Amino acid sequence: MNTALLAKQSLIEQNQTLLARFKAKTPIEELVTQRCQFVDSLVKQAWQQHGLDQYPIALIAVGGYGRGELHPHSDVDLLFLFEGELSKAAETALSEFIAFLWDASLEIGHSVRTLSDTLNLGREDITIATNLLEARLLSGPETLFDQLYDAIRQSDFWTSSQFFIAKRDEQTARHAKASAFDLEPNIKSCPGGLRDIQTIAWVAMRHFGASRLEELVQYEFLEPSELEELLECQHFLWKLRFALHMAVGRDENRLLFDVQRQVAELMGYEDATQLAVEQMMKRYYRTVRRVMELNEMLLQLFKRATLGQTKALEIQAIDNNYQRRGAFIEALRDDLFDSGEEIVRLFVHVAKNSNIKGIYAPTLRSLRRARRAQQQPLQENPQCRQAFMEILKHPRGIAALSLMHKHGVLSAYLPAWRNIEGQMQFDLFHAYTVDEHTHRLLLNIERFSQPEQKEEFPLGSVLINQLPKKGLLVLGAIFHDIAKGRGGDHSKLGSSDALAFCKLHGLNDHDGRLVAWLVENHLVMSVTAQRRDISDPDVVADFASKVRDAVHLSYLYCLTVADICATNEKTWNNWKGSLLRDLYFSTQRVLARGKEKPVDIRARVREYQAKAKKELLRRGVKEKELDTLWQRFKADYFLRHQPNQVAWHAEAILKHKQLDEPLVLVSKHTTRGGTELFVYCQDRPKLFATVMAVLDNKNINVHDANIMTSKDNYALDTFVILEQDGAPVSQLSRIQSIRKALEKALASDNPKLPRFRKLSRKMKPFNVPTQVSFLESNRHGTSMMELIALDTPGLLAKVGDIFYRCNTTLLAAKITTIGERAEDFFILQTNDGLQLNETQENTLKEALISALSAINTESTN
Repeated sequence: MNTALLAKQSLIEQNQTLLARFKAKTPIEELVTQRCQFVDSLVKQAWQQHGLDQYPIALIAVGGYGRGELHPHSDVDLLFLFEGELSKAAETALSEFIAFLWDASLEIGHSVRTLSDTLNLGREDITIATNLLEARLLSGPETLFDQLYDAIRQSDFWTSSQFFIAKRDEQTARHAKASAFDLEPNIKSCPGGLRDIQTIAWVAMRHFGASRLEELVQYEFLEPSELEELLECQHFLWKLRFALHMAVGRDENRLLFDVQRQVAELMGYEDATQLAVEQMMKRYYRTVRRVMELNEMLLQLFKRATLGQTKALEIQAIDNNYQRRGAFIEALRDDLFDSGEEIVRLFVHVAKNSNIKGIYAPTLRSLRRARRAQQQPLQENPQCRQAFMEILKHPRGIAALSLMHKHGVLSAYLPAWRNIEGQMQFDLFHAYTVDEHTHRLLLNIERFSQPEQKEEFPLGSVLINQLPKKGLLVLGAIFHDIAKGRGGDHSKLGSSDALAFCKLHGLNDHDGRLVAWLVENHLVMSVTAQRRDISDPDVVADFASKVRDAVHLSYLYCLTVADICATNEKTWNNWKGSLLRDLYFSTQRVLARGKEKPVDIRARVREYQAKAKKELLRRGVKEKELDTLWQRFKADYFLRHQPNQVAWHAEAILKHKQLDEPLVLVSKHTTRGGTELFVYCQDRPKLFATVMAVLDNKNINVHDANIMTSKDNYALDTFVILEQDGAPVSQLSRIQSIRKALEKALASDNPKLPRFRKLSRKMKPFNVPTQVSFLESNRHGTSMMELIALDTPGLLAKVGDIFYRCNTTLLAAKITTIGERAEDFFILQTNDGLQLNETQENTLKEALISALSAINTESTN
């Protein structure tokens, strides 16, 4: 066996030893040091074996390797430093040395430079300069290394202020690319990750000449408790990175869904009330929030020390306790927060002063100290409650609550909030932790009031200004998910919490009940709009009875929209906005009319026909042909389509002369926030499954389906389709491609359907048990079914095929995708036009669970 293979084997064996020690709870600091020392010995030995110690070349470790910290698969960054020119023999030896390290499976990053080139490049590039700060000599001339060491610490290399500005700007740019609360965070570069801790150390090294974070305490720049917290956070992130490297077997910093369960297991977490992976991620999110706060405070202090701009900031008095310094609020006494009241009172001033964007670093340090010293929740203090209610009632109260959340004061005030900090749900729907989701919900409520948001939220921007008390909506938002993670129905548990909070804070019974009702029912409007047939008057009437009055409806609408928008960046689209507005206005009409005046269905059919006919006659359609056509249609068709849709369909059908060929229409304009697809042809088995298979192959999402047949057995099927990003299908070439593919498939008695797409990487870790339930149907001769399953490619086509095999006819469908879960609603009947009996329901249920569970198992193996 050659030496490179021996070295590779020794590295593998050493990693196995490290893994065993990691599982045995060996301190992570020992493990990363041991890994570095092992690599040191291997690299030095290879250096000598290749005869490089004979040449005037300094072998220098830089970057993380220079710090003496190596995770199992981290890059090994090397600088080969020399003076003058290298001989051909030296160049050959270097090339062979580098090749050897690569063959040994070390991830090598290297540069070959003269001292002058190194310094010149370092002056131009902050990344190179930073790497050089952590340089460590492994072998070669000490005098050459000493020259480098001394030169990079001179002011003409990088001044302390220039270095600070460059690293701050670098961090700002890095933070702009990702959120600290991403579902699949990069634990190195995300806000609050390892880079943020390293940035503090780098700035300290440049300013103080410090080589370790511990030295900042000696310079009285860092308090002992802050150092302890920073090292504790670093300790956890190091353990997480170490386990991640071991799980994937390579240098990886992204905590992807594929490996989160495995990493949690290596970290020693076990499933309990919360999944092991949720426990691990909760610790992670809480850790990065702590790092972010420390990083912000310390960089602010560095800015004062390096730039000396304390006098340049405008100072404006607020009262005897506070002043505004630039965009920061500053306490005038270090002991001000010894009174718990002032911890909350500070944020009252934030609400009242729109120029305040943050907390001045010395004040933040005092606030942190006082926050930790509290022996009981701040809400137990009557003065704190009074201050909190001032914030809640103020027009800019959400800005203050946002800052309270950022700096841990909301959790110090409200114990239940502490429980949801960092609480994640292991799914693809909730893109943020529960606390961060709620925080974003609050910011969305604030957005409704901004004039520039009227186009995106036309109804919300009107209703937000009509609410009797906006603060009640804010309270409903704070409590809507506050009971998640406890087990049980979080809506009911949160409702009880909200009611108790309102009583403690002196709200009257009416307001308290309204907040509690909002929390308990915060999902009702979303579920009704997206997973029920809101064209059915009975569905709207049932929802109206739950809402009770127009005031409750307005509050619930604002909370629902803000909640959906805060779930993840891709959830909200025009289709959902249209559904919720339709439900709002339909419910408003029911509430205004009263239950004693039900909708006259026949009158509505006549009204829609009259409106559509008027438009068609204007376009030159002959009334006799139109009446003949409509005599073939059932009344239900006119109830489920708006007059403009009826007119569009009728005109196209009358122009369509090839009755034996399918007619496929794709709207040029959006319908209810999506693109409408209409299929007209002789009805036949598996028509729905065929359409779904073609659309799946085209990577199209189906959100709504109305499946109808005429009296003479022609299909009149309408679908609302969207692109994967939630946008309508608008590109002409895309529309033509979809239409032609459908026409070809529907023209054949036995079409050759495309293969389904493969399950995506993100979906593979999830296993969603297939659930089928039947609901009580208000419509005669129909059955209502809900299906929950893994959202695998081609799911609807498979469901349609099962309907066919079980002699079941689909009448309508509402398709909802919630992350990795499909939560779909279907209106069904037997092929004879009857409601499914219990035996038929059980047969269909068993067929769906059997087929879809098998697919679920295959996809996750």
